[in-house]
Amino acid sequence: MNSGAPHLLFFADAQSVHTQRWVGAMVLRGWRCSVVSRQAHQIPGAEVVALDTPDGSWAWFAALPRVRAIAARLRPDLVHGHYITSYGLWAAACGRGPCVLTGWGSDILVSPRQSRAVHALTGWTLRRAALITADSQDMLDEIATWRPRAPLHQIYWGADTGKFRPQPRALRPYRIVSLRAWDTNYNIDIIVDAMAALRRRLNGELELHLLGGGPLEGRLRAQVKALGLDEVVQFHGRVGEDRMAELVNRAHVSVSIPSSDATSVALLESMAAGLPVVVSDLPANRQWVDATGGMLVAPRDAAAAADALALLAADPEQAARMGQANRARVEPEASRRHQMDRMDALYRQLLARKGAV
Repeated sequence: MNSGAPHLLFFADAQSVHTQRWVGAMVLRGWRCSVVSRQAHQIPGAEVVALDTPDGSWAWFAALPRVRAIAARLRPDLVHGHYITSYGLWAAACGRGPCVLTGWGSDILVSPRQSRAVHALTGWTLRRAALITADSQDMLDEIATWRPRAPLHQIYWGADTGKFRPQPRALRPYRIVSLRAWDTNYNIDIIVDAMAALRRRLNGELELHLLGGGPLEGRLRAQVKALGLDEVVQFHGRVGEDRMAELVNRAHVSVSIPSSDATSVALLESMAAGLPVVVSDLPANRQWVDATGGMLVAPRDAAAAADALALLAADPEQAARMGQANRARVEPEASRRHQMDRMDALYRQLLARKGAV
């Protein structure tokens, strides 16, 4: 760790691969990085401080004295909170700054609508930021309704376009991949139902590869067994990025149909791999997907998902053209390297303004 480098303190979930990638990218760009997280997880090149707080909303408030003490001890040059309604609170209230905030999706699009208290707290947090980022325009538009003083920037998590890349694929077995977590928002049960309908319509082998893992694993395995899809559905769970890239690069199509979402890393990685995509009809997805690259469907419509997948399977040449268009779109606009270069520049601009005060 370079003790003479500017010090960037993250308040974020150290167990999240998104946090790990973001922090790792800043370590590579010469920052001294620390991470305050509820739970411990090693991040190469960074110091991780685990608070081990209990579950529940009030735990975020109860931990504030410890958060402020840690920030005072570390004396960072900048702080960055990832997820506005939790770690963002810690960043805004830690007593150090300037403060950067990044919205992840539900923290802006869902949670503030559930109660007046969360809505008010979200506004309080946002108004204490010096810089705010999110990865979809609908999130930025929503953030703007709180009238924060900070500039807003669209920064994507980005895809590793070196690892996720087009490769030759045999026509059979027809491989479908889903990279989303196995929880209620991501409608994996609907994807499984679509597989049952699709198997009746396709001649030849069919595979569904489920990555991500999550609390609904038992229910999904029971659903697969009940539908007689044991030979079709493969449960991979959480895997490393290299294994994920291997599975995605071998697939023919990627499906992602959450009920709510911002710009998804899974979508960008699938596009980088040159896959056509079947995604839920949401504002963040419409930013990336049109008829040239895939199909938009209602999140809880298994028949529509099966229809879209069947059309792609029936026309491999059109599917290939869609995949090529997706790769061409992602490579210049949403590569992880390019997006993290942009973020590094924003940090340094903020640091320079701080030094000029």
